Amino acid sequence: MAKRKRPPPHTIPMGGMHSRHSDASPADPRRSPGEAQGGGGPVYWIYGVHAALAALANPVRRLRRLIMTEEAASGLAQRLPKPGGKLPMAEILDRTAIDRALPQGAVHQGIAVLAESLPEPDLDEVLDRLADAPSAAILLLDQVTDPQNVGAVLRSAAAFGAAAVVTPRHHAPPMTGALVKAASGAAEHVALVRVGNLAQAIERLKESRFWCVALAGDAEQDLAQVDLAGRVALALGAEGPGLRRLTRERCDLSARLPTSGPIADINVSNAAAVALYECARQRTAKTHKGAKK
Repeated sequence: MAKRKRPPPHTIPMGGMHSRHSDASPADPRRSPGEAQGGGGPVYWIYGVHAALAALANPVRRLRRLIMTEEAASGLAQRLPKPGGKLPMAEILDRTAIDRALPQGAVHQGIAVLAESLPEPDLDEVLDRLADAPSAAILLLDQVTDPQNVGAVLRSAAAFGAAAVVTPRHHAPPMTGALVKAASGAAEHVALVRVGNLAQAIERLKESRFWCVALAGDAEQDLAQVDLAGRVALALGAEGPGLRRLTRERCDLSARLPTSGPIADINVSNAAAVALYECARQRTAKTHKGAKK
């Protein structure tokens, strides 16, 4: 008996893109390597509207698959990048099929992109780009192991124009879909730099004219009392353990956030946002002061 031919995939217009309905399971390892090693690095699903759209718009990000629900495809049609380059064709799947492809509990909002990790710059590359910058901010994270926190710090870094977030290679989360989702698109814009030794990285920053400030609750001066308008690196530790002794000692000075409520400690991502705001406030004040002269 002759073998029946499969009908051609159904395509529909989507803001300049085409999509196809697929009956293949997105969890099929022949189609979706998930967190496996890819040709250009680790491969993982990026999910959620902001994170997925940012990945699709990033020309450096190498993409494997784009899966969407019919509802998301309709709602996001005008926000999707135009086809071209290596942008994959969108596959229209039902929500259950997308749920099966992603980590349990992933809030995907009907869209997910299978992508390779971005190339990780080293600290010297970042410093070379900032060689002539009179002002810049870099964040150092010590013992921050929660991917949600690291992602949220990246988001704050992007919002306030920080140049990079630096973490140790060990005792820090890898770049995964959960971290990228928490960053809400910021992972495409802010360099996440991994170093072998955080204390040595601080010395390298100081050699590059960065003023290194350790944030610590028991510091004697408030952060607002420190000159943050120039080149500054802010070191933050996780809730509980905080900064390691050597990390804090290598910094030029310590400062604290002026918390005064019944709960003195705040989440590291919140602390990063407050500290970066203070840097931005001082830079703006300095610029305005200079313009008046």
